[in-house]
Amino acid sequence: MKLNSPRIWLWIAAGIVVINGFFPAVWILLTSFKTEAELTRIPITWLPENPTLQNYVQALTRAPIGRYFLNSLIVAVGATLLCVFVSALAAYALARLRIPYKTLIFSLLVGVSMFPTVTLLLPLFEMVLALGLRNTYVALILPHAALSIPVATLVLVSFFQGIPKDLESAAMVDGCSRLGALWRIVVPLSAPGVFTASILAFVNSWDEFLLSLTLLPSQAMRTLPVGIQFLQGEYSFPWPLISAALIIALVPVALVIAIFQERVVGGLTQGGVKG
Repeated sequence: MKLNSPRIWLWIAAGIVVINGFFPAVWILLTSFKTEAELTRIPITWLPENPTLQNYVQALTRAPIGRYFLNSLIVAVGATLLCVFVSALAAYALARLRIPYKTLIFSLLVGVSMFPTVTLLLPLFEMVLALGLRNTYVALILPHAALSIPVATLVLVSFFQGIPKDLESAAMVDGCSRLGALWRIVVPLSAPGVFTASILAFVNSWDEFLLSLTLLPSQAMRTLPVGIQFLQGEYSFPWPLISAALIIALVPVALVIAIFQERVVGGLTQGGVKG
């Protein structure tokens, strides 16, 4: 294959993207099995010479990682369920009902999804304080769901538009209400899109840091990203310990994506083609 061939440059570009995407995760995994002495040794050692699980033991005992894990799971699952529920209603309305200014609504959804979280921090903080929700799961579930609703709605609209209206009409003739047709006909037939929206919402909530740090300040309510941040000391930064905690935090997301990979890829592809 010639060097000036477009195909070889395509493979080179693909290799750079793969290395850039996987190398940090692989390096964190290798670091989690090293000691601090080996990590700071010069010349650098790429593979652990004496792999140890002590970093994982410390990560689970030095801080209540299990509690942080449970907090993140409760918040992420709650935010995902709420996001999918609201997004399905909104997407169905946009796909089926005659709503004026649909184009403007779609533009607003895209625009809202681009807002950085830091610009919403102060009003959300004041709202949570006014409602007395600080240090509660609801304080995070509501904003996490709200931040994922625009993207989830856009994904579901594409799928709902691809489902024949005759199926809903037949269900309503048999006595099913419009909402019943949504949950019994449209949503099951849009399973790839629902899985895609759910995983996007779950990952966004699981990885979120700024709101979690601000709205859940007590140690017992910390989520994993916030809890891992507090593993560092004032004058020390134990990279092997933090790497082990990061691997523990990455496992649920990796498992979800690995299990539902085909549905996610198919959902994103079909959603991009339809509508």
